Amino acid sequence: MTTPTATNVAQGDAHVDVQAGVVHGDINFYRVPPGSSPEEEFILALKYLDGRVRDQARTLIEKAVARGYVTTEVQFYRLIALLSGRTLRQLSDEELDHLTAICAGMPHLDDHDEWAAGLKVIIHHLLAPVSAAETELVVKEIDALNQRQREGIYGHLEALLDGAMQEKLWRKSVALADLQRTAGDRYNRVWKFFHPTPAQPRTLPVQPASVPLGDRLRVGAGAAMFALAVVQVILLVAARGAIDPFLGLFAGLIGLGAFCVGGADRYYRGTRLRAKEAQIRPPQQRRREAPPRGFARNMDRLFDRYFGQYVPEGTDRTYWRTQTAGIERYLRDEVVELYREQRIDAERIAWLVRHLVGRVRSQWERDTLTAHRQLLRVPARTKALYSGGIALLAAGSLWVVPAVMASAPLSGTGWLLLAVASAVSAVRSSFRIVAERRRVADDQAERDDKDTARWAAYHRWCHKLSDKPSDTEMAAWLESDRKVLVDQAMQQYRLHPSHVIAHAFIEAPAPSCKKARYPQGPWRYSRYRLLLFLLTDDGVRQVNIDLDFRTVASCTTQRLNYRFDAVAAVRIDGIATQQQTFELTLFNGEPISIRVSEPDNDALQQDENATKIAELSLDAAGLSHTLHVLEGVAAEGKEWVKHRRHRADKRLANLASTIRGLLD
Repeated sequence: MTTPTATNVAQGDAHVDVQAGVVHGDINFYRVPPGSSPEEEFILALKYLDGRVRDQARTLIEKAVARGYVTTEVQFYRLIALLSGRTLRQLSDEELDHLTAICAGMPHLDDHDEWAAGLKVIIHHLLAPVSAAETELVVKEIDALNQRQREGIYGHLEALLDGAMQEKLWRKSVALADLQRTAGDRYNRVWKFFHPTPAQPRTLPVQPASVPLGDRLRVGAGAAMFALAVVQVILLVAARGAIDPFLGLFAGLIGLGAFCVGGADRYYRGTRLRAKEAQIRPPQQRRREAPPRGFARNMDRLFDRYFGQYVPEGTDRTYWRTQTAGIERYLRDEVVELYREQRIDAERIAWLVRHLVGRVRSQWERDTLTAHRQLLRVPARTKALYSGGIALLAAGSLWVVPAVMASAPLSGTGWLLLAVASAVSAVRSSFRIVAERRRVADDQAERDDKDTARWAAYHRWCHKLSDKPSDTEMAAWLESDRKVLVDQAMQQYRLHPSHVIAHAFIEAPAPSCKKARYPQGPWRYSRYRLLLFLLTDDGVRQVNIDLDFRTVASCTTQRLNYRFDAVAAVRIDGIATQQQTFELTLFNGEPISIRVSEPDNDALQQDENATKIAELSLDAAGLSHTLHVLEGVAAEGKEWVKHRRHRADKRLANLASTIRGLLD
């Protein structure tokens, strides 16, 4: 046996940072309606049992039984929940009495009832002594059960037996766990459990047409004054009796109309082009940093990450980032404007950021990023109307002006000046009004295109997340990992299952891990720090393991061996709803401590209780069982094992006599 070396397992990384938790609010997995029936309580209990929340499952099953719901299936899972993960000697006196009472009250087990067959296996073979010669027969009987019963026995009762039967059952249980830990496409699905529900897409509403009152007045007044001036010019021309000035006036008016049509289109295209160019122009000055933990800063990180990742093939990264800096800022500001007031977690709209950046990359690769320049080029028709209108207006003026001046020099000059001034004012304002109305129409068309594309991307992402693992799948994978890790540790120490009095885990979130849960369910983590304790007759073997739950990769970080009497104290510090730390103190070393829970009040839903969620999480982590074992060792040392066996053996004799009564 090695001398114990006490090491703080959180050393060098003492603060266990956990990213904000995800609560799958759209799932009613662990919820039952008020006034639920005992059958519904039992179904919920099975979900908790599959989630390895054993104490809660046991409580709900007993409530269902107390309300009169007693079937062979209920009795089967009643025993499973009570015995799960423990040997008979690890049961308390109260639990042994309860087990004896269950067995004594068992009705006649009908051979035609499939759940009765499972009960027979547990009572007749797993609770009663089994000889080595009967081992193969018992395994065959277990394998003959239905899948749910086999999984219940191999998944929960592998520690129940001694000797050859324990070895056989353990090997079957580990082999099943080795298959189950990667079942259900775990590698491609487990990350989805920690991904929040995506927020629905939004697009900025189109800014309504903004036409200043001054422009409206100038157009109205200018048109009226221009019409008056034209009428007066016609009267002055008519006084001369010549037809040429009328032809010139007609040509000038046609030219003015052509100029207005072409000029309005030319003006709109120019203003629209400048607005589009402003969206992609690299910023001239550095933007002031957003608050460190605010939504805007998170958006900065997301856009920076994805613009750094989505570099077009064959493009220099620096050149890409420089050329798209303006677009990045424009898109970032748009997303911040859309979502910042609703307190939406940034990860819920990461899909939208990826979609936006992906579209920019796609446009870059298709060379359509500046397609607006071609689209907004002034067409030949507009140029012809604009230039031709000016030419025709000038030619008409050469005919009209001399005639007007000759007819009435003073008043004619005044009416001509009024016509020019009113036309210039009215035309300029009309250009702005027409441009604003066209802008609204084009913005609405662009918004519709954006909205369609974003909803399509949203539905694609939701479809990708649609096979998110259930909590029971997560629990089954974690339990399989734990079982395989226990087996690997026993192989490292060259131990057989019969050499291990008990094994226990402390589970804690690893630094910078993600966490998620279903409502009313325990927290699950993307990375774990595990402390595995193997209790043998010679002392305690402790193995510290880092487990990456998403990749199923594990790494043993430390192995410790110490005698039972080397354990000075075991305790949990802190409040469950805030922060709790497990601490194991050895007589000749510093405490071994690890943080096992973090505050999560911000993630609570309306009908949830912080204390209840903390209890469920610690229940799923098996903390109460581990504390019970280690506290007994700390209090009594090696004598705890002897006393435990001595006390349990007396009670087990009563259980054996009860079982024999059932067999007779």
